[in-house]
Amino acid sequence: MAKPIVALVGRPNVGKSTLFNKLAGRRISIVEDTPGVTRDRIYAETSWRGREFIMIDTGGIEPAADDMILKKMREQAEIAIESADVIIFLVDIKSGMTASDQDVAHMLLRSGKPIVLCVNKVDSVGALPVEAYEFYNLGLGDPYPVSSIHGLGTGDLLDAVFEHFPPEEESGEEDEVIKIAVIGKPNAGKSSLINSILKEDRVIVSPIAGTTRDAIDTLFECEEGKFMFIDTAGIRRKSKVDESIEKYSVLRAYMAVERSDVCMIVIDAEQGVTEQDAKIAGFAHEKGKASVIVVNKWDLIDKDTNTMNEFKKDVMDVLSFMQYAPIMFVSAKTGQRVGKLFSQLKYVAEQNSMRITTGMLNDILHEAMARVQPPTDKGKRLKILYMTQSSTKPPTFVAFCNRAELFHFSYQRYIENQIREVFGLVGTPIRLIVRERGDKSGK
Repeated sequence: MAKPIVALVGRPNVGKSTLFNKLAGRRISIVEDTPGVTRDRIYAETSWRGREFIMIDTGGIEPAADDMILKKMREQAEIAIESADVIIFLVDIKSGMTASDQDVAHMLLRSGKPIVLCVNKVDSVGALPVEAYEFYNLGLGDPYPVSSIHGLGTGDLLDAVFEHFPPEEESGEEDEVIKIAVIGKPNAGKSSLINSILKEDRVIVSPIAGTTRDAIDTLFECEEGKFMFIDTAGIRRKSKVDESIEKYSVLRAYMAVERSDVCMIVIDAEQGVTEQDAKIAGFAHEKGKASVIVVNKWDLIDKDTNTMNEFKKDVMDVLSFMQYAPIMFVSAKTGQRVGKLFSQLKYVAEQNSMRITTGMLNDILHEAMARVQPPTDKGKRLKILYMTQSSTKPPTFVAFCNRAELFHFSYQRYIENQIREVFGLVGTPIRLIVRERGDKSGK
């Protein structure tokens, strides 16, 4: 499910970053009493009333500014506004309503997005200060007074934001569609691959790295089922992400992974598997997504009988944490093996959703412990009492034992491998939570 996006917008030095840090619950944005310190969008995941959302801190908007940096900051804020579900417009009660506030308000009204007006630096509780009433002239409704430093009024502010969240997606037909995030480095051929699947130029293709700015959803239906392909901008190394728009594209790619069922990790066969590929794959792994590794441009490689096996070995060496993921070799240009992707994508999605009964799990557990004795330490032996599956996407198992510190990582990996040996669980990570008898929290 896509998380709502909330953008904090306002002219420089009204306290956006301070409020952002207060709402996020940790210090993320740089806070300094100098206009223009926040030059890039900063984002964080947080929640309110049980609903998770993504919050974006933006650089201050100076609508009439000629300074190049301020222009770039304005561009970034405009991109954040365009992508947001709700906008918090922050103004400063101490400086009062300014011409810049009015200009920003007009720009926000043109966006057509829900806007919550927030008057910052109200450091006392009680009735709305008289000075705040002039902000009604912005035409944005009731102002919500807050103190970003002390956190006063933030609950009422978030309640107002919450009311504008889009409704949560309901199960039904949506569940029938397998959402595929197509991720990888810039210029690996992600857009070309989707066009090859669709047999039409639905996504702009260009040899210039970074052409795809936003995540683009494309529905495709075939014999294997319904697939929603989410094409994303390539994820670069942070040190190479200089262009303001591109920094936001990385966020969009990460968000695409989050709302996907399966990640199709596209690797450029000519460049080989790289450390950056590992970072991108690692994000999918951490999010517990089913994954298929797709080596594109295979038609451009000079091959012999060992080429494919050697490339697979290189991939598994670099992506050692993703041994479970199947590897496919395709060519978006010629269409080679592209048609075989659908059955593999559907299969790993099913594996990611697999549920195993407690009885079958414990049969495997007892056989595994009989084959390899649990570890001991200072005369104390690990006893695994029983195991059950707590959730899917990814398959998550809880093992109850006598002493959690004895359940070493190596033995956890052994148990995981025994489960995979019996049930497969191809293309999906596994989560194993260890709990001591009587303990309610995972360790």
